[in-house]
Amino acid sequence: MSAQILITAKEVHELIPLELTSMGYTVHHLPEPSESELIDIISAYEGLIITTYTQVNKNIIDKASQLKFIGRVGSGLENVDIEYAESKRIKVLSSPEGNCNAVGEHTLGLLLNLMNKISKAHHEVTQGIWKREENRGEELDNKTVGIIGLGHTGSAFAKKLRGFDVKILAYDKFRTNYGTDFIQESSMEEIAEQADVISFHIPYSKENFHIINTVFLSSLKKIPYLIHTCRGEVMDTQAVVEALESNKIKGLGIDVYEDEPWTKGQKVSTDIYKQLLSKENVVATPHIAGWTVESKIKLATVLLDKIKML
Repeated sequence: MSAQILITAKEVHELIPLELTSMGYTVHHLPEPSESELIDIISAYEGLIITTYTQVNKNIIDKASQLKFIGRVGSGLENVDIEYAESKRIKVLSSPEGNCNAVGEHTLGLLLNLMNKISKAHHEVTQGIWKREENRGEELDNKTVGIIGLGHTGSAFAKKLRGFDVKILAYDKFRTNYGTDFIQESSMEEIAEQADVISFHIPYSKENFHIINTVFLSSLKKIPYLIHTCRGEVMDTQAVVEALESNKIKGLGIDVYEDEPWTKGQKVSTDIYKQLLSKENVVATPHIAGWTVESKIKLATVLLDKIKML
């Protein structure tokens, strides 16, 4: 009997099961199983393909007696106990290279939308409201953009900015000597002091929980636009609502939330989300920054290449 791989991702590119089958694996698909369902069956599998919504914790890993690898279609691995998995000689793979360009483009789209009041004006026009002066925008040229996290997506966003006459400040705690001809290596403090735009591109970890908080927002010297396309729990939603209301930030472009969908209201009250999303200077999308036609196949290809190298 051939080795078996379980795909728990709700939607994956058809290339993944096709290629895995051609590699000699038997592939099963069980979209978003509960923890107990996964515990019951995981011992049969040598490979596990997941996305954001499958938690692979110690309980599951302990039952995964044959598991050789966990493949994440995407970038974030906060839903996998990586250290414990690797202690059991289970390889943990992800494919952030596959959707970083999509996230970079989406981040720029959120920013330009905010600065030019596109969503607000669109809504008004559909209601027969014609306001020009009230929707006067700002140009990105001659602004200072702060990028926090210069990995795959942060670098992709910086690349998209090359067509604008902007100053780019970047901070990445895991890198050194990453300055280039168009990126100035900086600190969080320098970004808080100088930036007209601040965009977060960091992974989630306990250390990064609510790093966008009251303390950080109070440290801002300008009134910047804030763009949030990384991981929901990086941002304290209540703190950002208060920052918008006290004019500490000029606007928010957001793609990720502490609850997904926000209507779950398990970590943050739905009333707080409603307060946030009702504001005219907030542009929100449903965790789709890395979700393009092109990225779907890129994510699959990158992950498959890594599996083939095992």
